[in-house]
Amino acid sequence: MTMLILGLVIFLGVHSVRIVADDWRSAQLAQRGEGAYKGIYSLLSALGLVLIVWGYGQTRIDPVELWQPPVWTRHLASLLTLLSFVLIAAAYVPRNRLRAAVGHPMVAGVKLWAFAHLIANGRLGDLVLFGAFLAWAIADFVSARRRDRVAGRRPAPGGTRGDVLTVTAGVVGWAAFAMFLHAWLIGVRPFA
Repeated sequence: MTMLILGLVIFLGVHSVRIVADDWRSAQLAQRGEGAYKGIYSLLSALGLVLIVWGYGQTRIDPVELWQPPVWTRHLASLLTLLSFVLIAAAYVPRNRLRAAVGHPMVAGVKLWAFAHLIANGRLGDLVLFGAFLAWAIADFVSARRRDRVAGRRPAPGGTRGDVLTVTAGVVGWAAFAMFLHAWLIGVRPFA
């Protein structure tokens, strides 16, 4: 559990700088330059992610069961993760209405993904991992929306082409992950 928590502190800590120290971040960008700042950010993020994966894997070797989720929560989690993949796709597909409506679809997708995994899993490692991501995503979404209001930023309006591409990319990504990659990378078959 120690490696999981350390990984979460590093990964989510790096991703929380804009939430808790936006002025410090701006000063670092000005002092170091965008390339150096992004390089350090990326290295720390990668380190945190490796520790999260390793630590979470360790929690699954000798799991601490907190509760036994009902079977229907797995079905709901599948639906919610489908929606989260569409939201995440909306962050990258230009000019889609979902991005215009949500404002920060990547963070909203992470919130939905974390919540889906929390309701479908009842081990301590799951609670720590997905609970941390859910708490971070809620804080980040609120912070990002506040920054947008202060700066007067509004997402660009979307169109049908962007909407179709967003939904298609999200569904295809979800299907690939749910049917193949989840078992290969995580060791769990969502539909088994």
